Amino acid sequence: MTTVLHTAYLTLRLPGPQDARMQASFLASDRSAYVGGPMTAGAAWRALAYMIGHWTMRGFGMWTVTLRGSDQALGLVGLYYPPDWPEREVGWHIWDPAAEGKGYAFEAATAARSHAFDTLGWPTAVSYIDPGNSRSVALAERLGARLDPQARVPENHAVQAYRHPRKVT
Repeated sequence: MTTVLHTAYLTLRLPGPQDARMQASFLASDRSAYVGGPMTAGAAWRALAYMIGHWTMRGFGMWTVTLRGSDQALGLVGLYYPPDWPEREVGWHIWDPAAEGKGYAFEAATAARSHAFDTLGWPTAVSYIDPGNSRSVALAERLGARLDPQARVPENHAVQAYRHPRKVT
């Protein structure tokens, strides 16, 4: 069963076909450079199918983030752990540029990380971030994550690992 999370302002739900247009728009733009884009509509469709399938394969995954009371997708935030990833990850992409800078990624990532630690029992989590992605680095640090130079990173990915604390003080 898929977990739906609710925060003060957001709902985190399973991604679905209704999200394809927003994700494709994001992935076609230069804003997606740090997550493998820009890419074609076909590649964006496969990327969404991959995220949906991650839930089936792992029992957890990335949630589509919406404002409470709306089903309009703002982005994906959640948990990610493909078989070739060295560690479990908390990740985020805000698709809608109008939703950036409003704290939604922080609120959603906080809920996702709490779910990972408190519900799924993860002992640790990282966020893999391209060093040039200053906005994601700032978000990771705001979440209390710190650069872990000893952490392994996914092969063929120019990223750094930011280690999340189990409890934020």
